[in-house]
Amino acid sequence: MIELMNRDWIDAAPSRAVMEALHDGAGEDTLARFVGGAVRDGILGRTVKDVDIATVLLPDDVSLRLSRHAIKVVPTGIEHGTVTAVVDGRPFEITTLRRDVETDGRRAVVAFTDDWAEDAARRDFTMNALYADRMGVVYDPCGGLADLAAGRVRFVGEAEQRIREDALRILRFFRFHAWYGGEDMDAESYGACITRVDDLGILSVERVAAELLKLLAAPDPMPVLRMMQTGGVLRRVLPEAALLDRLAGLVPLEKTFKRVDALRRLGALMPDGAAEVGERLRLSKHDQERLAEMIVPREDIEPSRDGNAFGRRMRALVYGIGKDSFTDHMLLNWAGRGGDIRNKRWRELLNAVDAWQVPRFTIKGRDAIALGAEAGPGVGDLLEALELWWATRDFKPTRADLLAQLERMVMGQKPTQE
Repeated sequence: MIELMNRDWIDAAPSRAVMEALHDGAGEDTLARFVGGAVRDGILGRTVKDVDIATVLLPDDVSLRLSRHAIKVVPTGIEHGTVTAVVDGRPFEITTLRRDVETDGRRAVVAFTDDWAEDAARRDFTMNALYADRMGVVYDPCGGLADLAAGRVRFVGEAEQRIREDALRILRFFRFHAWYGGEDMDAESYGACITRVDDLGILSVERVAAELLKLLAAPDPMPVLRMMQTGGVLRRVLPEAALLDRLAGLVPLEKTFKRVDALRRLGALMPDGAAEVGERLRLSKHDQERLAEMIVPREDIEPSRDGNAFGRRMRALVYGIGKDSFTDHMLLNWAGRGGDIRNKRWRELLNAVDAWQVPRFTIKGRDAIALGAEAGPGVGDLLEALELWWATRDFKPTRADLLAQLERMVMGQKPTQE
C-alpha cells in the first residue's frame, strides 16, 4: 500500500471533523474521499495547500450533515455539486461525484453519479485522479501512482478528448509538467496539445493569464517553455514573448537568491514595446503597472564603475524608483548580460540594495510656510527642488541643512552648490 509522505493535513483536526461529519457515524469509508492535489502532494511529501473532497452524497445531504455537526457551509458552486465547509478558518471544497454530459471546450454540463470510476474518468491527468480515504489509504483508478513516480504528466484516457472537453488543459499540461514532470514529456499528451493548439482561442484571457503565471512560478519553467515554443503553443498564447534567453538567465539568479517572481519572469520575456501585454492579459492594475515599468529598459541600472558597486548614482536611482522596481530592473539587466551568478559586482549591488535603508525626506509643506512661503502649488515646487538637491548630495545634508536651504529658496535665492 502506498504511504503518504506528508499526512499532517489528513490527520489535522479540521480534516478529521469534516470527514466525521460526512460519514456521520458510519463505519465505512466509501462515502467521501480526499481527491486531487492534496493526495498527489501528500504522496510526494510536498506542502498541501488546498484540500478537496469527493463524495457520493448529494449537495443537500452534504450541507445537512455538515450543519448537524455545527460546521459552516458555503454554497460556493452548488449547481455544479460543490459546497465549501469551513473549519477553524480552513476551507474544504466538497464535490459530489460527477460525469460529463455535455462539453464545449470551456465548461461542462455534469450529472451526479455514485460511481468513483466515472468521476475519475472525467479528470484531467492521472496524477490528479488519486483518492485517499480518511485513514490515508490511496485509491488509484487510472494509473496515477506510476505516472507520479515516473514524473509523467499524462491525460486520463484519450488525450485529445480531454482537451476537447476543456482547452485550458493544454496549458495545464505544460504547467503540471513544469512542476511535476521529469525530463521527457508524455509523447501522446504533448502531441494532442500541439494538434489542438487552436482550441486555445476560445478561452478567456483571464484563464490563460492565470495558467501562464502559475507555469512561470515553477522552479525551472525553461524546458517547458522551449517545448511550448517548438510546438507553437507559446506563440498562440503569448505572441509577445521574444526573450527566452533572458528568462533562461534570470531563472538561476532568482533560484540562487530565493526571489522567484512569476510576474518578473513574464517581464523577462518581453521586449521593449510590449508594454500593453499586461492590459491584454487583463492583469490587476498593480501588476499591469509593474509589468509595464519592467518592460521599459533601464540600462543605467548596473554596478557602479567606481570602487563601490552601490555608488551615489545607484543610491539616487533606488530612492527615485523604489527598491522593488530597482531590483526588478537589476535582475533583468544581470540576466540579459549573461546572468553569471559568480559575478561579484552584481552580487555586491544586490546585497547592498537589500541592506540599504532608504532615507526619509522629512521636510513638509508646513516647514516652507513657516519660513514665509505662500501656501499653494509653489510650495510643492520648492519641496521638489529641495529633495533633488538633497538626493544629489547622497542624502547627507541634515534636517538643519535642509531647512537652511529651504529658507534661501523661499527668499528667492538658489540653493548652494556646495
